[in-house]
Amino acid sequence: MIKIGLTGGIGSGKTFVAEVFKRIGLPVFHADLEAKNCLVEDLNLINEVKNNFGSDIYENGLLKKKKLADIVFNDINLLHKLNSLVHPVVKKRFEDWCISQKSNLVIKEAAIIFESRSNLSLDYIICVSANEDLRVRRVMERDRCSYDDVIRRIKVQMSQYDKEKLSDFVIDNNGDKLLLPQILDVIKEIS
Repeated sequence: MIKIGLTGGIGSGKTFVAEVFKRIGLPVFHADLEAKNCLVEDLNLINEVKNNFGSDIYENGLLKKKKLADIVFNDINLLHKLNSLVHPVVKKRFEDWCISQKSNLVIKEAAIIFESRSNLSLDYIICVSANEDLRVRRVMERDRCSYDDVIRRIKVQMSQYDKEKLSDFVIDNNGDKLLLPQILDVIKEIS
C-alpha cells in the first residue's frame, strides 16, 4: 500500500483537493477531522486535555473549541502540547483505517504532516499551495473570523514555502490551473 500525505497551509484548499481524490476513487483519511473526533470520543485524551487545559475546557461533554483555539493559537508551547496529546491517537486511528482499506493508494489529509512528523510514515507528500491573500480570504469566509485571527493561525503554522520545499509534489490551487489534470499527473507519477 502506498500512503500519500496531503497537506498545505490553512486556506490552501487541501480539503477540496482531498474531495477530488475521493471522487476519482481513492480513499481519504481526514486527520484533522479525526483529531476533532478524538477530542470528544477518546476518554483518555479528554482527560489529558482537561489535565493540561483545565476541566472547564469541556462543558456538558462538549469541547469549547473557540476557547481551546484562543489558548493554543496564542501560545506556541501550548499548541505543541495539544498536538503531542492528539497526534498519537490520530496516528493509531490512521493505522487501523489503513488496514481496512482495499486500495493500493491511500491519502492522509492533514494540515500539520511535517510538524507532527507523520511524514516519516508516508511514502509521498503532496502540498496544496495558494497565495496568502487568497488563503486569508478563504478562511475568513469559511470560518467567519477576522483577518487578524487568520494571520495569527498562519504564523503558528509551518510556512507554505517550507511545506512545498519538503513535499514531493505541489498542486497549485490559486484558481488559474485546473486541479484534476494536476492530480492525475501526480497519481500517474506515483503509480
